[in-house]
Amino acid sequence: MYIATSPYSSLALLRASRVRFAPSISRVSLSSSSSSPPPPCPSRIAASVSFSSLPFSTISGGYRSLGFLSPFRSPRWSHGVDWRSPLSLRAQIRAAAPVIERFERKMATIASEHPFKGILTSVPKPGGGEFGKFYSLPALNDPRIDKLPYSIRILLESAIRNCDNFQVTKDDVEKIIDWENTSPKLVEIPFKPARVLLQDFTGVPVVVDLACMRDAMNNLGSDSNKINPLVPVDLVIDHSVQVDLARSENAVQANMDLEFQRNKERFSFLKWGSTAFRNMLVVPPGSGIVHQVNLEYLGRVVFNNDGILYPDSVVGTDSHTTMIDGLGVAGWGVGGIEAEAAMLGQPMSMVLPGVVGFKLSGKLRSGVTATDLVLTVTQMLRKHGVVGKFVEFYGEGMGELSLADRATIANMSPEYGATMGFFPVDHVTLQYLKLTGRSDETVAMIEAYLRANKMFVDYNEPQVERFYSSYLQLNLEDVEPCMSGPKRPHDRVPLKEMKADWKACLDNKVGFKGFAVPKEAQDKVAKFSFHGQPAELKHGSVVIAAITSCTNTSNPSVMLGAALVAKKASELGLEVKPWIKTSLAPGSGVVTKYLLQSGLQKYLNQQGFHIVGYGCTTCIGNSGDLDESVASAISENDIIAAAVLSGNRNFEGRVHPLTRANYLASPPLVVAYALAGTVDINFEKEPIGTGKDGKDVYFNDIWPTSEEIAEVVQSSVLPEMFKSTYEAITKGNPTWNQLSVHTSSLYSWDPNSTYIHEPPYFKNMTMNPPGPHGVKDAYCLLNFGDSITTDHISPAGSIHKDSPAAKYLIERGVAPKDFNSYGSRRGNDEVMARGTFANIRIVNKLLNGEVGPKTIHIPTGEKLYVFDAAMRYKADGHDTIVLAGAEYGSGSSRDWAAKGPMLQGVKAVIAKSFERIHRSNLVGMGIIPLCFKAGEDADTLGLTGRERYTIDLPSKISEIRPGQDVTVTTDNGKSFTCTARFDTEVLPIFSLNHLMFYYGVVS
Repeated sequence: MYIATSPYSSLALLRASRVRFAPSISRVSLSSSSSSPPPPCPSRIAASVSFSSLPFSTISGGYRSLGFLSPFRSPRWSHGVDWRSPLSLRAQIRAAAPVIERFERKMATIASEHPFKGILTSVPKPGGGEFGKFYSLPALNDPRIDKLPYSIRILLESAIRNCDNFQVTKDDVEKIIDWENTSPKLVEIPFKPARVLLQDFTGVPVVVDLACMRDAMNNLGSDSNKINPLVPVDLVIDHSVQVDLARSENAVQANMDLEFQRNKERFSFLKWGSTAFRNMLVVPPGSGIVHQVNLEYLGRVVFNNDGILYPDSVVGTDSHTTMIDGLGVAGWGVGGIEAEAAMLGQPMSMVLPGVVGFKLSGKLRSGVTATDLVLTVTQMLRKHGVVGKFVEFYGEGMGELSLADRATIANMSPEYGATMGFFPVDHVTLQYLKLTGRSDETVAMIEAYLRANKMFVDYNEPQVERFYSSYLQLNLEDVEPCMSGPKRPHDRVPLKEMKADWKACLDNKVGFKGFAVPKEAQDKVAKFSFHGQPAELKHGSVVIAAITSCTNTSNPSVMLGAALVAKKASELGLEVKPWIKTSLAPGSGVVTKYLLQSGLQKYLNQQGFHIVGYGCTTCIGNSGDLDESVASAISENDIIAAAVLSGNRNFEGRVHPLTRANYLASPPLVVAYALAGTVDINFEKEPIGTGKDGKDVYFNDIWPTSEEIAEVVQSSVLPEMFKSTYEAITKGNPTWNQLSVHTSSLYSWDPNSTYIHEPPYFKNMTMNPPGPHGVKDAYCLLNFGDSITTDHISPAGSIHKDSPAAKYLIERGVAPKDFNSYGSRRGNDEVMARGTFANIRIVNKLLNGEVGPKTIHIPTGEKLYVFDAAMRYKADGHDTIVLAGAEYGSGSSRDWAAKGPMLQGVKAVIAKSFERIHRSNLVGMGIIPLCFKAGEDADTLGLTGRERYTIDLPSKISEIRPGQDVTVTTDNGKSFTCTARFDTEVLPIFSLNHLMFYYGVVS
């Protein structure tokens, strides 16, 4: 049985329209004042919005139930409101009002009695007075706390501060204190992050949801202005800028002009949202990359909220939110369900994680970069296995890493699979806070609070031995220069082995490390004319070289290191070939300031690395078009062209459709490979080029020492740069400021818009969910192998001219030049449903080796675009499932990778394993995630994908439990057992994750 409900319940909106409680109180049982019998299990119903109003279920009959059915099992509400009566909804609202008002008074009384008020302690100022008060962990006098990892202490403090014995109970607090014993048992805890972080690709759908909810509230005659975030929400517009123009002094302005032309409607919508909703800060385009802005400006480290001090923590709908972990702020990427709940003041339900202790010792050798280090760490942790865990770094080697180096390592947590890569606050953190313009008083408050609450690491003091779930160790001296690729970020290649590895990739069969190029074709040369100049490409020729991405552009050492490589090369007479598309996209205006201060930007310009904009650009797939002559040479000769970028992701089809080999490298290496023009080179033995004196120039001739880099960093990176940059960040730019938006609190939907479309989620709203229905005789829509990423499922890049999404846009008068990207159109469900499984590099086993976004419609045998096949199945009344291998859904925390399949009619995904965030998104969208048993997969079970599948879940919601066995049968007599990947007792079973907004809409 597939458990599903109507996506929206009128009862939810009733509750949203009437109930208004303190955000710290959220779950109670209404049964105590009811004349009807109490429910079988004690549901804790949201006070800021009744959880009972949401189509959730209690899946273990247990403690943290969120049931539509459990508190109200009869057709009548426990306070006498008949949800099947002919009364109008407004009349029922009026009938319920007195009960809810009594409930409010009861909650106000409970709220005044904090279970841990006895440990509220003052943090004194050195000169007298106090910084504020805090919930003191030392005051608990529990020796177990001293052994807790610092990352777990943040969870503990949050649980204590938010403890109300409803949302967060004393039992939850005890679970965290006893982490050493409870974490192996995979116990569930609630966590309330202090704030939420969004970027524009993920932010537009969020604001669309909020706007749609306001309409729904308004239609019910209630106060739509109650729809507001309860915690600070920061949205940075950084994903929209594309590298249309490169190698030009005018590139920044030209690309920004085009960005506004393409995205004016989206930007106006976001600007409206920044004024229509409270607690929402929108950072305008051209300001920088979200995670660098978070690191340099938005990160608080410690909050002071009305005199109560507590650690900063953040969840974001971008997986690289983890970058802030380098600052000692607990932060990670989540799916839309969790982020939207957190926005509205509700706790996230999470499994208490294990923590891997990663000890660092020694010091990086001269010439080795933080990028080399993070690629090494990524490979080690991927091998160790850290999915769903925290990683906490410690050891004497910590003092040798700058804050920017730490942030680089933390940034790539998604690539090594961890929830967090955490660096506790120490003196290095405090120095960075001062460098980036935080006031002396703020830094003093941060240090005083963290020391008082035993969350500060002072390496000058004896260290208490902390307990970790498992341990790893790395001597920094062992790290060597390296890259990762050509198709995955954890496939590290030592620089000295790069040429041999490339040759092997050409030979190997098609896969993550193979292109299957016949021996006789490996030396092919494609000659062409580039603007009248003779040019040629071979397999491995670099056609894109991009200094990009939050991972590296926040780190002055690698950015200035790249500039020094450009300087040395320029002085020796080397020059990047003109047909290579070079670009530099800083993560904030600070980078531009220190490049100019150092006098090195001019050398980057000489090599074609002009600044093209302030945003994600190439790393997210916004690399822009290649020159027509280059694109033709690649396509007509089937060249395996290469991109080298300082990014964090290099999955197939992400960087550019025509670069099948994509390598992640440090910014200095990006410049070096651009100069070499190929990845088919051994830098230890082969020259990069010929100098102006006619002599060969080798890698070592242009590579700066660590001392050279440190000297220029010291003289060029100044606190005033951060202060001046961020003082003006919310003032925008002239184009942004000229955007006119209406002042209404309700959004005026344009039915003809192809960017912002009123979603279907609130249509056909019913008073009661229809109840469970089965997954029976479902067809297989797609049959995948391993490592299907969210880029495969829901690409963010360009819209192919022959795709279903392109057809939809053309039918509505949109010219191909104005298609923009899938990521920019996430506010339109029609485009995104058509863009699901639209990656041109996707490999579907039903196509017998053919690559592309098509599948076989099993009943007819026709080959169709995936969207067209899915719509045919839906029209015929057939459910569908997806078969997959290991690591399904790895990559970006992309809601549309779950929303899209749901809109296409997918009811379940059966895979060997899932990425954490994507699994959560699937559950939130009503798609069942099932895992094959160990040692089994579709191939070993003899599944071809041409069978029909029936999934036997319990018919009663209360019988569904985390991790239970589920039987799957096929129409040809096969039967196998899977594990249901519902990982916590709080199980959303509605069709659309937007309902999570109801958690807090009545703040």
